[in-house]
Amino acid sequence: MKYESRKKKHHAKKTPKISSKNDPFFEPTPKRRRKGGGGDEDLESLPSDDDNASGENPAAEEEEEKAEETVAEVKYRIAREYLERIQNETKRMEEDEEEYGDEEREERDGCRDSLVADILKKGQLEKSGRLSRFLASRILKPEPLDEFRLLVKHRQSVTSVALSEDDARGFSASKDGYIVHWDVESGRSEKYLWPSEDILISHHAKAPQNPSAKRSKHILALAVSYDGRYLATGGLDRHVHLWDTRTREHIQAFHGHRGPVSCLSFRQETLQLFSGSFDRQIKLWNVEDRTHMDTLHGHQSEILTIDCLSKERILTAGRDRTVQLYKVADGKRLLFRAPSSSECCCFIKDNEFLSGSDDGSIELWSVLRKKPIHIMKNAHTHLLTDDQLPKDDDGKRPNGDIKENGFGKSLGGSSAQSWVSSVAVCRSSDLAASGAGNGVVRLWAIQSDNRSIQPLLNYPLVGFVNSLAFAKSGRFLLAGVGQEPRLGRWGREPNARNGVAIHPIRSK
Repeated sequence: MKYESRKKKHHAKKTPKISSKNDPFFEPTPKRRRKGGGGDEDLESLPSDDDNASGENPAAEEEEEKAEETVAEVKYRIAREYLERIQNETKRMEEDEEEYGDEEREERDGCRDSLVADILKKGQLEKSGRLSRFLASRILKPEPLDEFRLLVKHRQSVTSVALSEDDARGFSASKDGYIVHWDVESGRSEKYLWPSEDILISHHAKAPQNPSAKRSKHILALAVSYDGRYLATGGLDRHVHLWDTRTREHIQAFHGHRGPVSCLSFRQETLQLFSGSFDRQIKLWNVEDRTHMDTLHGHQSEILTIDCLSKERILTAGRDRTVQLYKVADGKRLLFRAPSSSECCCFIKDNEFLSGSDDGSIELWSVLRKKPIHIMKNAHTHLLTDDQLPKDDDGKRPNGDIKENGFGKSLGGSSAQSWVSSVAVCRSSDLAASGAGNGVVRLWAIQSDNRSIQPLLNYPLVGFVNSLAFAKSGRFLLAGVGQEPRLGRWGREPNARNGVAIHPIRSK
């Protein structure tokens, strides 16, 4: 088979470094090929200063080999690394134990294999949405010094942020076409450069309708593939642009939408990409083959947000006051009527999801009901200062009603600052977050038993929160913030700093 031949070639060309942490069950005896005229002998050796002095660059070789990997080889490598991590974790749990006899050692090895199997099973259930982590009850109040810290700066408002599967690298884009990826720990960033118009056309992009006008680089959405190899962006030029994250170069432009591309989402653990547009269409692309696969219809107005889990189901929200769930394989569509125009939506699990509306409310949905099972009204009410609050003739302020969410009734609740512009759920958990332009990012507990969402904490953040992303581990929260909303200029917060902010999440 092609895969087996490439695999053998891979092992003959380059072998892994010897590490005391690697389990011999998974790792073969390391071998290294001697460079010279001595033939094709494979000799066991450790890396030495002489090897490095000869001009070898192991990191460059590794990147080169990863660039040549097929999809099957990428999956094999990721699965192997995952198994090694889990087995190393189980071994560390036994480091402090005393030596056992042969029979006891065999029994202990059997327990370790069982533990590895349990961890793998639990991880698969979490990914499929059939097992939830109860994180909300373990969240602690932030320390006095805990606050949103600006991690990456942008010149204009950030419209979208995304995280890699290992939570180590983040991606962000802004209205001026600035695309960057960065290290979460250090904040060190690397910029993506737009190619010339001739190169874009050679990558199958269509020329602008007005020959005298320049192509718009205004970006509204981005998404990163599960293996971290591809970054997709979309915006006002009506194209879906594909980038190679290893070289930060443009590799493909998908055309077909007749309006701005407003949202993007990769299906988990696949290279299937979904795009939504102001033209009311949803398109399915195969990133590996660079082909268009299908077009879905149903919305009567602009599509603003799209989300997808591991199943071939997509969730969309639009300005037609509907949230829609598409079962792509079956060709079916479920329609849910929202109380107002939905600005954002995201899956909790396959049969539950959240949405945020321009009336300041957050809705909890179930696929079994056409209407929300719970509505949190005034979730991001815009609170006015003392000088802004109106007063009676005698100089006294009117009393506001205290709502269930803990916020007072604001006379400025219908302003753009109160629109819920982003929602996010920590994968396979009951922890959610929402953002608007009222100066706070809110954490919520999703209570499936009594079918409700309850407020947890408020994290202050000045500006319009246009995008949110949880770490898969739940250790931190990213927010793409700007002086203006993502989809327009109907509000402005001059004191906001354009960029990506990070906030640690402390838990028990």
